[in-house]
Formats: sequence, C-alpha cells, structure tokens
Amino acid sequence: MSKSNNVYKDAYNRGLRLLDETKSLPSEPELGTLLGVSRTTIRTILARMEETGLIAWNKRSKTVLRAPRPDDFFPEEETDTLSQIIERSFMRRLLAGGAEAGMQINELELAREIGVGTTSVREFLIRFSRFGLIEKRRNSHWVLKGFTRAFALELTEIREMFELRSAAAFAALPQDSPVWADLDLLEEEHRLLAREIATRFNEFSELDERFHRLIHRASHNRFIVDFYDVIAMIFHYHYQWNKAQERERNEVAVAEHLAYIAALKSRDLGKVDAACRKHLKSARHTLLTSIPDRAALPQQ
Repeated sequence: MSKSNNVYKDAYNRGLRLLDETKSLPSEPELGTLLGVSRTTIRTILARMEETGLIAWNKRSKTVLRAPRPDDFFPEEETDTLSQIIERSFMRRLLAGGAEAGMQINELELAREIGVGTTSVREFLIRFSRFGLIEKRRNSHWVLKGFTRAFALELTEIREMFELRSAAAFAALPQDSPVWADLDLLEEEHRLLAREIATRFNEFSELDERFHRLIHRASHNRFIVDFYDVIAMIFHYHYQWNKAQERERNEVAVAEHLAYIAALKSRDLGKVDAACRKHLKSARHTLLTSIPDRAALPQQ
C-alpha cells in the first residue's frame, strides 16, 4: 500500500464522520485544513462521496444527502499510519522467522522491501533501539540483539500491569462499541484455528498479536498502546528461538484466549482478571524458557 493511498483512505474515513455533524460541507481549503491533506486529495474524497450518494456536489455547494453507513468506510487495516505500516511489516518479518539474533539489518533494503522511505524506517528503528532489541552500527546498518533474563522479567511485569488495566477497561466498554464486533471476529478466528491446529499452529503468533493489541487499545492510553508494540515484538521474536513443543504451546494459548474472550464478554471483572492473569503467567513462562541459559546472546 502506498503512503498516498493510505493517507487518502484515512482522510476519507475522517471526512465521513464530518457528515454526521453538518448539513453541508465547508470549502475545499477548509476541508483540507480540517483533514490535514492537499486540495487534490480533498477533491478525490468529494468525488467519491458524490459517486456513492453521500453528497450533492455542485461547485462550492456540497450538500449532505445521507449519513454514512459502516460499509462506506475503508477497513481500518487500510487506514493505518505510515508508522503502523512499517511496524506491521517488520513484525511479520520477525514472526515468519526471517530474522535471527545477530542478524544485520540494512535501512535501505528494509525500506525497499516495505515500499517506504529510508527516513521513516530509520525513525522506526531508532524508536525500538531504546529498549535494547536492536543496536545501530555504521553505514545505516543495525543488528538484532538478545536480552538478559532480568530484562525479560522486568518486561513481563510491565506487560501484566498494562494488560490488567486494559482488560478491565475493555470489559467496561458500552455494548454498542465497535470493539465487540472485532472481538467476535477474533473469537471465530480462534475457534477455526483450534479446529485446524495440527496444520496451522504456526499461524498463532500473528493472531495473538492482534488479540492483545485490541485489548490494549481499550485503555485509550497512548503510552500503553505504544509500549505494546515493543512488548509484541520482543515476546514473539524470542518465541522464534525455541521451536520445541510449538504446537502444544500454541494449542494451550488458543484455549486460554478463548477463555479470556469469554470472560471479557461476561463483563465480570473477577473473571476477566483471573483469565488475564492465567494467560499472562503462561506467556511469562514461555518467554523465559525460550531465552538461552547464558546471560545474553552474542552480539555481532
């Protein structure tokens, strides 16, 4: 997905929300300021709105004809920010097992692979370097590193604090919140994976990342959501080190997720807390057993 297409879709979705607030849209320059995009993009947005019967557009007049429906919006995954696109692409690269401890990363090659500018990739790598997962080397190169068992314990403690808070916030969301529909879809994906776990167990990592990210977004806390990016990368990256009993481990995790989802749907905070703690305890054990006995991995 190109950056420009992503920007357009995000602005279009935000423009749809304006239709609920007014009977006519403002001028193109004003819309450009409101949505933070160029007049060319605004005209493309208006043309699509007219084509789908949302507005009547006659030069300066832009009369709202109807309220937007859910199917008028572009899917959320198509409206992510550029940073989110880079994160997801890099995450998938790690989860697919294409990166090993000590692996060299070239900014230019990574940018070309994802289809974005090197500056954006560099900013992304710098952001994660603060947590010790990667380290900068000369000539736009980076290296993936391991971490100590003590660091892993500190990370799990923070994860548990954040997720317990986020899970409680999730359970308190109103019934008409769109996250419940998202949870229903994830539940169905989990049930399907459980039925086909013998052949699809290696697909669990990405499903796990999406499930926990949905929970953390309920916190409406930018620091929690931002930190989860780091948590997800480190947890799943280190799972790649130890393939022993991967199917059994993922089968247990899928069952724990389904129990966790049931607790969230019950809105019983006691059940939510218990299901969350049980699953995070398993995740902590899995992470610690995946780390080599030596204090840290060799750095190249």
